[in-house]
Amino acid sequence: MIRCLPMLVLVAALACAAPLHADQLDNLAQDFWTWRASEMPVSTDDIPRLQRPSDWVPDWSPAAGIRYQRELEQFEARWKSMDSSKWPVARQVDYRLIGSAIARVRWELDITRAWQRNPLFYKDQTIGAYFSLLLPPPPFDATRTREIVNTLASFPKTLQDAKSNLSQPVAPFASLTVDLLKGVRPALLESVRELKPLLDKNNSGNIDATTEKAIVALEAYRDWLVQYLPGMAPQTAVGRPGYLFFLKHVALLPYTPEQLLETGRQEWGRAVSFQTYEEHRNANLPQLPIFKTTEEQVARERADELAVRRYLEEKNILSVPSSMQHYLHRGMPAYLKPLLDLDAGEADDFTSSGRLNENGVRYITAPRPDLGYFMLADAKEPRTGIVHEGVPGHYFQLTLSWSHPDPIRRHYYDSSANEGIGFYAEEMMQEAGLFDNSPRSREIIDNFMRLRALRVEVDVKLALGEFNIQQAADYLHATVPMDSATALDEASSFAMAPGQAISYQVGKSQIMNFLAEARRQQGDKFSLRVFHDYLWLNGNVPISLQRWEYLGMKDDLERVDALPEKSQ
Repeated sequence: MIRCLPMLVLVAALACAAPLHADQLDNLAQDFWTWRASEMPVSTDDIPRLQRPSDWVPDWSPAAGIRYQRELEQFEARWKSMDSSKWPVARQVDYRLIGSAIARVRWELDITRAWQRNPLFYKDQTIGAYFSLLLPPPPFDATRTREIVNTLASFPKTLQDAKSNLSQPVAPFASLTVDLLKGVRPALLESVRELKPLLDKNNSGNIDATTEKAIVALEAYRDWLVQYLPGMAPQTAVGRPGYLFFLKHVALLPYTPEQLLETGRQEWGRAVSFQTYEEHRNANLPQLPIFKTTEEQVARERADELAVRRYLEEKNILSVPSSMQHYLHRGMPAYLKPLLDLDAGEADDFTSSGRLNENGVRYITAPRPDLGYFMLADAKEPRTGIVHEGVPGHYFQLTLSWSHPDPIRRHYYDSSANEGIGFYAEEMMQEAGLFDNSPRSREIIDNFMRLRALRVEVDVKLALGEFNIQQAADYLHATVPMDSATALDEASSFAMAPGQAISYQVGKSQIMNFLAEARRQQGDKFSLRVFHDYLWLNGNVPISLQRWEYLGMKDDLERVDALPEKSQ
């Protein structure tokens, strides 16, 4: 059981507890993370980012797919060959982490099978891979320029491989791909045109010809999808057995789909009630104005980020290391802006384990009333986004976790824990008084709560085949409510990545129960700051495992193990 330790002492204690030499598990972990950095597909999720090898480009040739499956079997065999039952709890937690990480690859390769079912997967391995290289702010040195050009040059082969791999393409995903790629030529040309002056001249000489070949390949891929679209299957759902595999083996969540639905319904009612109370209380107050310029929003966010950090320390909520860099808004670069219409990814840079000395960045578009749901919230009140995405949310949490003395926990990621902390931070900071000076800001947080609760129902019903994408989008549009474009984007993303949308609400609920048990067990010795320091440092670790290590309570994990197998 972990007792009350300040952040720096906790880090030192964990470092001392780490093995003095590599063992079977450490060797497996090192081999797996090295492999995973090359094999892991590009996605639009902003959490699972590993540092790629130098000059890496995606490889999803049919031969690579077969090789990945064979290599996965070898990792599975190595993991299963270990008997961890007599290990210290911390090492058993690490063992379960590697098992979860390996199971995630099985989930991707054999259950969701995006590489064989989802044409959008190859949009991510091309445009998404290019987009991810543009996210860190300039400069674009020789190495970075070469990687950009090489990635553009990889498009034709990746898209040719897509035609070989997509043995069971799904019609709704294909339709979305076709719609996105209708404007690919002007979007990619504009992006490269704006980028060229910033690139290293000695390594970008052939970028125009390379871009043209990339565009031709994308257009040919779009036309190929149009040709075969009438014969594609309509069903996007992963199905109950597959979803249970995710809950049990990947996310380590102790809930059945029915229990998840009940949690979502209860939390939705709670969120609607809170928002109703707040709106009633604020009936005579003016609405929040939208910033007049990007510069005004950037300046306000910078000041608000500093204020949030001070608030965490002054209220004894969470330790803020002096080495922690900042989470900042920047105007959307002209080379990124056209890619947003291609759904290339999240416009933020949380840095990485090798760039901890750099600021995190959120790129924003000019404030105006017709922005999407989350961008509009930022354009009124940056703190609502700061606490989830920046401080103490994702950027802050990931930076701490990437500094973890245990390399297994440094590299592991889990959306239920990561997004759970981000969502937990919103309500926690509201209850801690951060938004007391802005009642209308509290309404935004309450509406965020409403959305995250609805995401549970949408995720489960999409995965089980009870919603199609349009039904899910209409439901979000009417019930959150949110703009129709964001609703469709959310529904499409959740259909493609089942299990991700539940992570916000379920992770937050787990954290709140975790806190309640810690306070009950520790009584007067309980410290919110110490609890949060442990939670944030281990923020990549599923809450069921954190609960076992911190409190000695294995009940959630036992419920996970009792879930039925996917074959039952």
